[in-house]
Amino acid sequence: MLIGGLAKATGTKVNTIRFYEDIGLMPEPERTAAGQRTYTERDVKRLAFIRQARKLGFSIEEARSLLELKNTPNGKCDKASDIAKRHLLSIEERLTHLEALRAELENVVVSCKGGDLSDCKIIETLSQSRPSFVPAKKRTRSRAFSAP
Repeated sequence: MLIGGLAKATGTKVNTIRFYEDIGLMPEPERTAAGQRTYTERDVKRLAFIRQARKLGFSIEEARSLLELKNTPNGKCDKASDIAKRHLLSIEERLTHLEALRAELENVVVSCKGGDLSDCKIIETLSQSRPSFVPAKKRTRSRAFSAP
């Protein structure tokens, strides 16, 4: 199959496939006599794996590590679990930060009484040299791994 077929089969843009090839996430494809890239069902499965990992928010390097683990089926699942746990912890930290940002923005929006821009609390807050919000305390352990 040609690159357009791989793109359609996996829901991936052609440019993304080329990028993954450039960085070594996808193997260099075989080429036809005319120089067109050709792909196999194995490539479809590999790209689908990468797409799913990226959809779950894994970085390119995490996806690369997970692919390496996938290609060593006799290995232990612990390494994959460690990668997933670190990723989940990172997501939870970002959520905590976003919750603090939302709370601060809600405070700013509520403080707006309308009127002249010279008295605008939103503009005043954005003009401060330091943000007034302090992110919530980071959790040291993921809720997903806490004892009930």
